[in-house]
Amino acid sequence: MKAYLDLIKHVLENGERHDDRTGVGTLAVFGTQTRYDLREGFPLVTTKKVPFNAVLHELLWFLSGDTNIRYLVQNNVKIWNEWAYQSYLEGERLEEKYPRYSDAWSEHMNEFVERVKTDEAFAQKWGDLGPVYGKQWRRWEGANGETVDQIQNVLDMVKNNPNSRRIIVSGWNVADLQTLIRQKSSAPPPCHTLFHFNVGTDQTLDLQLYQRSADIGLGVPFNIASYATLLMMVAQECNLTPRHFVHTIGNAHIYTNHVEQLNEQLTRTPKKLPTLEIADKPFWDLKFEDFELKNYEHDAPIRMPIAV
Repeated sequence: MKAYLDLIKHVLENGERHDDRTGVGTLAVFGTQTRYDLREGFPLVTTKKVPFNAVLHELLWFLSGDTNIRYLVQNNVKIWNEWAYQSYLEGERLEEKYPRYSDAWSEHMNEFVERVKTDEAFAQKWGDLGPVYGKQWRRWEGANGETVDQIQNVLDMVKNNPNSRRIIVSGWNVADLQTLIRQKSSAPPPCHTLFHFNVGTDQTLDLQLYQRSADIGLGVPFNIASYATLLMMVAQECNLTPRHFVHTIGNAHIYTNHVEQLNEQLTRTPKKLPTLEIADKPFWDLKFEDFELKNYEHDAPIRMPIAV
């Protein structure tokens, strides 16, 4: 995963200092592209531990069409907790009582998450993130109310029209974006704006993601692993060999409170890539237990705060 370390180095050396909506501040480069060849191994960062179980649960959550964090919470995946919690604080007007990132905020968030896990009615009210990825991928709504399953469309097109240049899934639904803005939704507009499949002449399959905004320290290792897994799933369903995951980023940024940790990561040497095995089942029948990550050797975790 030298390519990922090169991306970190590029942004640290060339990033411009920006203020941002979180108040943390970033170093940012506009317009980067990194290519990962899955024939060389599964592209999971090895210079720190990346919790692949969380990556996989999140991807399967997206693919199910779900937008409520309850499934994630019940599987000990914490990626989206703070978004839902912040929306809860705003909805109940508790921001002053629980200042962001204070000890009281953290303790109360743990109580919130436990209640989402155990109280279905509470989860229905406060666990939903709005029209995020699951909805856009599986239940895209057009202006006329038509619903489109973009993932099924991808599978059909790869199988039946592999020369098409239109095998695309879009997360950027302008109508839903306006809803998010009006409602001050708990989650930001989709960062994973669009992804595009390409069938090679040698029966290979590529996937390119355009990501409008990418947190290099925390988010990007998840993004690489998630879309590489999706590429493998689609390739298996369509009897193709997964080849390249191409990660194109608009605003590639490093939060200022991640700089020290990422400099530490740059001192580490990448290890041999692991492999990912997927059970030989139809795409829509695949469950969490059908994936097996093998030979994942990694350095120690590096903790970085999430900016909400």
